Amino acid sequence: MSALKPAEFVQTMIDVGEAKIKTATRDLILRGAMAGIILSLAVVVAITAITQTGIGLVGALVFPVGFCILSLMGYDLVTGVFGLAPLALLDRRQGASLGRVLRCWGLVGLGNLIGSLIVAGFIALSLTMNFSVEPNAVGQTFIKVSTARTVGFENLGADGWITCFVRGILCNLMVCLGVIGNMTARSVAGKIAAMWLPIFIFFALVFEHAVVNMFLFPLGMMLGADFGIATWLNFNLIPTILGNIVGGLLFTAIPLYLTHAKTAPSLDSAESDDPQSVVSPR
Repeated sequence: MSALKPAEFVQTMIDVGEAKIKTATRDLILRGAMAGIILSLAVVVAITAITQTGIGLVGALVFPVGFCILSLMGYDLVTGVFGLAPLALLDRRQGASLGRVLRCWGLVGLGNLIGSLIVAGFIALSLTMNFSVEPNAVGQTFIKVSTARTVGFENLGADGWITCFVRGILCNLMVCLGVIGNMTARSVAGKIAAMWLPIFIFFALVFEHAVVNMFLFPLGMMLGADFGIATWLNFNLIPTILGNIVGGLLFTAIPLYLTHAKTAPSLDSAESDDPQSVVSPR
């Protein structure tokens, strides 16, 4: 069969989580940087499609191409390791520790930020002809979107912060399903289909993704958007990261782990062990 059963791919999830926390520092940063580069370019494709068509769903349909490419290349997003890395600790794998999990999160996140900033600089240069002209229509869309999702949240105060946090939860519920989708099929076509669907959902519903935001908002500032680093961090990146941790770990990885790796005894097995539980045939 081309698809793996849940009990099979959940074991793969644990194995991958163990491998991630034991990966060398250089490789975590390098894989994270390349993932940030590819995902950032996918954001540009999506925003360009939205600008050209005026239809948000068109951007959502094309955005998953970047996620599929980076996943197939074995690169890492911090949103994915938010869910997978702790499974090695929960499963008590040899050498797993909270320190190694946090190290993995930090190094992959650093790599994602480096890659995202590199592409932000290149795209800002491209959209302004080396900063010699005003941003074109795509650049103006980046300015508008980045302002709405920072200053817009800031103007709402605590309500804006909570909204961003909740959107971060919902985002990584879907994104981690996309990461896991790469483990559910044996064929490349099957993997792409399994990854594409949840990533389409998160982008179409405008949820908040930490790595996308590491690119989107620095680019907005480079293009002249009227907000600063403090606003971006306090009213977008920080609540987004916290929400992504909750969504990826508590709403995606742990439920799959508990029900498919640590399955409760079935009713049939419980009845066979307890003579009093056997029901006489009518």
